[in-house]
Amino acid sequence: MKIQTHNISDTQITEVISENTIINNIEDGLNLLGDLYYQGFDKIIIHEKNITPDFFILKNGIAGEILQKFSTYRVRLAIVGDFSKYTSKSLTDFIYESNKGRHINFVNSTTEAINILSIK
Repeated sequence: MKIQTHNISDTQITEVISENTIINNIEDGLNLLGDLYYQGFDKIIIHEKNITPDFFILKNGIAGEILQKFSTYRVRLAIVGDFSKYTSKSLTDFIYESNKGRHINFVNSTTEAINILSIK
């Protein structure tokens, strides 16, 4: 796992880069949040390919547990990926509602993630 920092107009955004799945379960998500938060990062980009597909099955609670902690600690998160492949209405609604807010966003590109997270 590699951490890349993007500095945009006095805003520091960290991007997690890996070829492997980083978040396999709730504990992995909370550990990642804790590690990055401890290092002073409060705006994080992670890629969909680095998250277990189970995260996107809302009824198992993985996404809810992890994303609630990001919100509680006021850490903004952008998840980059192609979410059109998910056909679950509840997930589609969840992504839509999340994107209306500022804490958790599901976006199509790193550029879009940086733009969203750089807005104060």
